[in-house]
Amino acid sequence: MITRMWRGWVRTDQVEAYVAYIERTGLAEYRKTPGNLGAQMWTRDLGDGRSEVTTVSWWASIDVIRGFAGEDLERAVFYPEDDAFLIERELTVTHHFVARDCG
Repeated sequence: MITRMWRGWVRTDQVEAYVAYIERTGLAEYRKTPGNLGAQMWTRDLGDGRSEVTTVSWWASIDVIRGFAGEDLERAVFYPEDDAFLIERELTVTHHFVARDCG
């Protein structure tokens, strides 16, 4: 199993709207991709008017991730309205191989 992680930052007063938007776009795309094993979206209020947003998704293999992300696996996937929400973003993602699972 492989995790794929990405982070971005939005204004705290827009975090709920951004989460709803990503539920309809990114998380929906994850679910439609064969071999996706699940995903979560995490938020953290930074106390300065910004909130950090992290998406974490689980995949059966690197080849399965290509079905979602394309050939450039390290490039983050963005959606048309992201610019309206994101005040800062990582342009790349990280992948981690799950070494142990306690589930």
